[in-house]
Amino acid sequence: MTTPTPLTPAQAVAAGIDFAELKVDASGLYWSQYDPADGATRLWRRQVGSAPVCLTPAGFSLRSKVYEYGGGALCLADAGPVFVNEADQAVYRQPLDGRAPERLAGGESWRYGDLHWDALHGCVLAVEEDRREQPPRHRLVALGRAGERQVLAEGADFYAAPRTSADGSRLAWIEWDRPHQPWTRTRLLVAPLDAEGQPGTASVVSADPEEALQQPLFDGQHRLWALSDRQGWWQPWCETDHGFAAQEAPAADHAAAPWQLGGASWLPTAEGWLATWQEDGFGLLGERRADGQVQRLAMDFSRFRGLALDERHCYCIAAAPTRPPAVLAIERRTGAVEILCGGVAPLPETTVVAPRRLSYPSGDGQAQGFLYLPEDRGEGPPPLLVSIHGGPTSCTYPVFDARIQFWVRQGFAVADLNYRGSSGHGRAYRQALHLRWGEVDVEDACAAVEYLGRQGHADPQRAFIRGGSAGGYTALCALAFRDVFRAGASLYGVSDPLALAKVTHKFEADYLDWLIGDPEADRARYEARTPLLHADGIQAPVIFLQGLKDAVVVPAQTDAMAAALEARGVPVVVRRYPDEGHGFRHAANQADALEQEAAFYRRWL
Repeated sequence: MTTPTPLTPAQAVAAGIDFAELKVDASGLYWSQYDPADGATRLWRRQVGSAPVCLTPAGFSLRSKVYEYGGGALCLADAGPVFVNEADQAVYRQPLDGRAPERLAGGESWRYGDLHWDALHGCVLAVEEDRREQPPRHRLVALGRAGERQVLAEGADFYAAPRTSADGSRLAWIEWDRPHQPWTRTRLLVAPLDAEGQPGTASVVSADPEEALQQPLFDGQHRLWALSDRQGWWQPWCETDHGFAAQEAPAADHAAAPWQLGGASWLPTAEGWLATWQEDGFGLLGERRADGQVQRLAMDFSRFRGLALDERHCYCIAAAPTRPPAVLAIERRTGAVEILCGGVAPLPETTVVAPRRLSYPSGDGQAQGFLYLPEDRGEGPPPLLVSIHGGPTSCTYPVFDARIQFWVRQGFAVADLNYRGSSGHGRAYRQALHLRWGEVDVEDACAAVEYLGRQGHADPQRAFIRGGSAGGYTALCALAFRDVFRAGASLYGVSDPLALAKVTHKFEADYLDWLIGDPEADRARYEARTPLLHADGIQAPVIFLQGLKDAVVVPAQTDAMAAALEARGVPVVVRRYPDEGHGFRHAANQADALEQEAAFYRRWL
């Protein structure tokens, strides 16, 4: 194998700068920017005609941990940005005159996320996580300028997206109860607000048993909109004279599964809407006009998120097959694109390996994903690395990923899968994982090897599998129950679903019931799909990468699985990172993990 365009693990990790929380008002455009060099996320502002400026002083980092996955850690208030600080989970006001952040509320046993500024009543709305008892209680609250707290809604198990109309007369939100997830079944509610911001009796706008709603918003006419998947895709719905109804939009998902709070993949406009949606796995961005026509925007990019608007521009965080994430300003009239920050790859664009759409038969359907082929394949088909995303109800995108570019430069073909159960391909595709986790995902991973071998794209005798979190579970199941892969990697992966169900956090406490079944009534099914109980079926070497602060997949999962394999003499490598949680955030640890994984595969080629 050759490496015609070298890319080291450190370079690949350094390219992992990412953006979130894009917001705009008269004072400028704001975003949060994650830097893998130190794992911190900082607030930046760009004013017209000026270079971006970092507003976050040393010792602060923006990140909410509500539901463990967080999101919505920033909003723009009248006196400046308000954010959630990662270390203490308190809410702070960030003055724009250079003074230190001022604590508003939270910290200790209180977490906040999905921040929203209610300008009329002068308060920050938020999802509150009260951790004084376990499991935590969740509510919607309003935080006043002096930190005073008012409960707006409680009683449901989970809340998201508190949003007010511009005239301050109504409050809308999403809620759901256990055992459901925010991508299986939720409710959209609305309540009137009095002059003090106190809500009246709430009414249910939409709550179909086969419906998940997300991202409610009010338009300029104070009509309530949201994304609903009642017709099979997350599409815009709106209040009309005939009730809450679907609006004309492409038959495609306009959002991914809401693992994090604060998503912004669509916005109502004076004439229609601005939205991103997926076609064949590729993201599109468009603005629907009053005449019904949709103007496509930023067509060189293939994933969009964090949408924001002002009168002249739409803003977004976008990535492309040859570009990492960037902050874009798009002129609404002409469509002209300006990159404000980011978007610089660590490789010449001409040497970046672009994704090919991958659609192949598996089981009783078609599985999806993206294929990356190495620049120099040498003699014969290259070895194959099958990559399984986490979630498992998540999604992979056809955008520049420095880690994938690293793997193809190591000589691997990479199959980056959106197995059945992934989001982005409609509700039916997403629901295909119901009670079948550990089956259809494994079937799709193995079918990819067979399919790519038949097509001559990869050597099926030299196939490897890797996955993080839920993807680690799929990888371990594939190694335990199928003889397809030469070796595998589990990054903070699940090895014992029953043990996970006993210790995992509230947000996912019932997720396994949906994925596999009731832990008591369906115990035999759990046992049949537990890699730890079938360690004797694993003959292939395995590398385990685990953070010791992981609260989602606790280190004991990895320890037990590695010990079971070591006891049988199966080659095992275990790397533990004391300062990492669920997913690695520090550059040195990320680079070490990538190098260890690459060295491990090289041993078994």
